[in-house]
Amino acid sequence: MKRIILTSFILAAFAIGFTSCDDDNNNSGASCFNGIQDGDETGVDCGGSCAPCPTCDDGIQNGDETGIDCGGPDCEPCTGIVQVSGLLSGTNSWTNTNIYVLNQKVVVEDGATLNIEAGTIIKGAAGQGSLASALIVARGGTINALGTAENPIVFTSVQDNIEVGQKAGTNLDENSQGLWGGVLILGYAPGSFRGDVEEVQIEGIPADDEFGLYGGNDPDDNSGTFQYVSIRHGGALIGEGNEINGLTLGAVGRGTTINNVEVVANVDDGVEYFGGTVDTQNMLVWAQGDDGLDIDQAYSGTVSNSVVILGNNSDHGLEIDGPEGSLNGEFELQDITLIGNADTSNGEYADYRSRAMGSSNGVYAYNFPDGKDVELDNNGVAQNYLDGILSFSMWEVVGFDNSIFVEKVATDDNGDPTEEKIILMPDFTERAADWTTQVDQGANTVGADLGDFDWTYAKGKGAF
Repeated sequence: MKRIILTSFILAAFAIGFTSCDDDNNNSGASCFNGIQDGDETGVDCGGSCAPCPTCDDGIQNGDETGIDCGGPDCEPCTGIVQVSGLLSGTNSWTNTNIYVLNQKVVVEDGATLNIEAGTIIKGAAGQGSLASALIVARGGTINALGTAENPIVFTSVQDNIEVGQKAGTNLDENSQGLWGGVLILGYAPGSFRGDVEEVQIEGIPADDEFGLYGGNDPDDNSGTFQYVSIRHGGALIGEGNEINGLTLGAVGRGTTINNVEVVANVDDGVEYFGGTVDTQNMLVWAQGDDGLDIDQAYSGTVSNSVVILGNNSDHGLEIDGPEGSLNGEFELQDITLIGNADTSNGEYADYRSRAMGSSNGVYAYNFPDGKDVELDNNGVAQNYLDGILSFSMWEVVGFDNSIFVEKVATDDNGDPTEEKIILMPDFTERAADWTTQVDQGANTVGADLGDFDWTYAKGKGAF
């Protein structure tokens, strides 16, 4: 009997001691282990004086989540359709087991990172004006879109019936344009802007959206990596005559890696470079509504091994503008293939305008109808050519010789000349014989290596 009493006394003392210890560590009355919300808990057995609660319903990726409100040890696995909107902060990861839907503008803000897994599909919701959908990487933000040739990342419209694991849907084609916005990457590299300001608002984003600013003084600025990405069916209208480009690069620095990108069926330009120093390789544009590759504001990088394939309503393959302020910069185009289209009323080879400065080397062009040209658009451009600031070398053109190269003068809104033509002796057409060779299709020795584009949607659809 004494042994039983002693044992009971010891157990009771232990229980009192345990309770007292628990009270010392948690005076809130929360148990943290009883399967109910009590004490100061903000959830069941979590929050307050207990371990933090999972954040599976707050609309952002945080904690151990591998996606927005999903993944990790606490939340449901990331599968299906993930709706995304607004500002992205911290580190965000999009995986190829989901389809991500951009609702209006999704912004990777300053200091934030967006990682996109190979094979991931992103769809932009319909909407115009301020409601247009787009992915914007703001200055100071980072995107790591790491597609591969076997599993490219696809940006497309919510109207596209493409599903997880697929590379293309079946209900849209190269004529399906303007169904969402596009992708914009903005940086702190220099650009040449009117008034010699250091920063301006990017085209396609309303002026009151501060995340649309680009420009700075860091030519080595790094916005991340963007590779093996297909951008389709974009170019939503945000204002009269103002559409979003497929890929907009605003003052992106040379620390950024951009290669193996295609843009298909965009209303406005395929890829537009606004200042910046980034080098891009293996770019393909097909069936854009305006220009294929567009250079502005003293872009000073190199675009190499790239292709423009004009569609039924395309304008220029290349549109090249120069600096707007006192800061000068020279682009380089190297190994470019331009493929024309007999059905478009515009469909010019290239237009060099507004103090264009740089070099165009190793250009191969074919399938352009009669009457299409490569033009110096005004006296300022012609003078840059005379001064050697604008140069051409190693052009090979199927069907036409140097006669496609023409010099023009500036005109007003009525098409009337506003300047006298600079007289080149010999003229620009005659001088073009020094760098232009007429070749048969397929007999070219310059231009892009089309084998580098076997991974693209355009290749699968027989665009080249």
